[in-house]
Amino acid sequence: MERTTLDLWVGAFVVAGIGALVVLALKVGNLSTYNVSESYQLQAYFTNIGGLKPKASIKSAGVLIGRVTDIRLDPQHEYQAKVTMSLDKRYQFPKDTVPKILTAGLLGEQYIGFEPGEDEKMLANGDEVRRTQSAVVLEDLIGRFLYSKASSSSE
Repeated sequence: MERTTLDLWVGAFVVAGIGALVVLALKVGNLSTYNVSESYQLQAYFTNIGGLKPKASIKSAGVLIGRVTDIRLDPQHEYQAKVTMSLDKRYQFPKDTVPKILTAGLLGEQYIGFEPGEDEKMLANGDEVRRTQSAVVLEDLIGRFLYSKASSSSE
């Protein structure tokens, strides 16, 4: 009887551990906080998306407002990255809103940040956003810094 009780407690502990790992994975992946029931689609074009991936967060003022649904290279638009986004219908943004690719946290997770404009007209389902800010690539910044240092020291 003692062995059965011990096995039961070990089994319960293992199940609780697996449950905790699932909850932790959902929190780290930020997948448990967005409901896609009522949403509208937008497309935006970026010259460089860095490490942005599908299912990445879309935030405005730190509030999760949507998710990236698709990323493709569009040869018809100067080979820019076409990012399709699904935004919660509760959040409407002016037409001159600027989506920016930003980096969050120590792991460098990239997300899209919406900087609202002041236009009277609002974005609607299927609209294309042309004015965007691409990802800042650390290697490019270091290269520019080194190039500027080399140029200034040779003068």
